[in-house]
Amino acid sequence: MKDYQTAAASLDDRLRLLKLYEQAAALVPMGAWSCDLASERLDWTDGVFDIFGLSSDDALDRKATIELYCEESRELLERKRSQAIENRDGFTLDARIFRPDGVDRWIRITAATRVSNGRTKLLFGMKQDITDDRRRWEELRAQAEHDPLTGVANRARFQRFLDQPGNGAASDHVGSLILFDMDDFKRINDRWGHAAGDACLVNLADHLRKTFLNANLVSRIGGDEFAVLLPASVSRAQAMVKLQSLNRRLLRPMQWNGDLVPLRVSVGSAFAHETGGYDPQTLFTTADEELYCAKNRKRNISASDRKSVGSAWP
Repeated sequence: MKDYQTAAASLDDRLRLLKLYEQAAALVPMGAWSCDLASERLDWTDGVFDIFGLSSDDALDRKATIELYCEESRELLERKRSQAIENRDGFTLDARIFRPDGVDRWIRITAATRVSNGRTKLLFGMKQDITDDRRRWEELRAQAEHDPLTGVANRARFQRFLDQPGNGAASDHVGSLILFDMDDFKRINDRWGHAAGDACLVNLADHLRKTFLNANLVSRIGGDEFAVLLPASVSRAQAMVKLQSLNRRLLRPMQWNGDLVPLRVSVGSAFAHETGGYDPQTLFTTADEELYCAKNRKRNISASDRKSVGSAWP
């Protein structure tokens, strides 16, 4: 009788815990999952089916399920999964999925292992929909990394590029860095006012965005200084064509309260294949030195000669 009462009490405890879990799952889109490694059989609770936009009546196939992950998340998941199995350890991963109905979601996967005779037999854990949290985080990051005046990336975002290791993953995607510094910016502020100066910065940022549509990054890195980071697929010749296009854009003065305000910039550039390989600091130093030389050359040109040149850079 006592054993029966103990078993009944244990069952009641389990039912209470199950009810508590179901109540919590109703508040947060989440569910439990497991994968038997010998058979690759998946087991999901209803919450996971809902997250993936599937019906609990659907047959689960791991190969088909893994295809719902975006390529980057899929590769990361497989790597972490293999490491967990080998090390008999767990992992946590934020991954992006594309549901069959076309909706993309972000999920957080928490995994643990069950080990028998020194070998990992089972993976299990929780999956939680974090799409709304991810969206809020992306919005906050965008606010923190964008210049409020011009809308392009700010110095903090550019600094992330500078802080990258020269042999990092980004090195395969970076080809060149181009720096721009507005000429006579102080004179514009003194003659037409700081509002006009701000309008010039906004105008230049807009020109840079439209000219370098395939840029990895367009950033305002100082008061009147901007940086454009181009991918490795853009050659020096192609970059020069884009600079010529920018020059033609800047030859049209900006209208301001009935006046025409000239926009001129000096340019400095650096190309990864010409600087001995990709290194953010080396690219920046090389481009900055070229920009400094360009500014000095312009200072040595008389005002009349500068007008006759009519170019955005020497």
